[in-house]
Amino acid sequence: MERRDKINYYLDLAEIVSQRGTCLRRNYGAVIVKNDEVISTGYVGAPRGRKNCTDMGICIREKMCIPRGERYELCRSVHAEANAIISAPRDKMLGSSLYLVGIDCATKNYVTNSNSCSMCKRMIINAGISTVYIRDTKQDYRIVSVDEWIQDDESLEGVLGY
Repeated sequence: MERRDKINYYLDLAEIVSQRGTCLRRNYGAVIVKNDEVISTGYVGAPRGRKNCTDMGICIREKMCIPRGERYELCRSVHAEANAIISAPRDKMLGSSLYLVGIDCATKNYVTNSNSCSMCKRMIINAGISTVYIRDTKQDYRIVSVDEWIQDDESLEGVLGY
């Protein structure tokens, strides 16, 4: 049996974590790793104690026909990246990597051109995470240097979505 490369190993973990998600549109899983140690995991879901979209059977953003990447303030869920950051001590995140996988609930395929939303990008920057790995296929992924998000500030351009 061929040994799985380390990046895809951590992306596989993020994919498993995404299976706990409670969104009706897209489920993401995030894993924060530093020095080959898993620091934290997170998935998409409503804040503790609130009903999940899967429990209610409705997505307000879907009902309002809001495009992907926009108006996340209306979403009931906390994003996977945010949940992973909330669960980790900042000193452990400094210089760490975040592995991110998104699954489309309707098709069960990987989310095309997946990326962190602008709010999660800001949290990733402030958490001190240095690199984000984003799965495109079971074998392929993109590597994003968080410094690129600092230098290329989409909020200055008024860019919506991703």
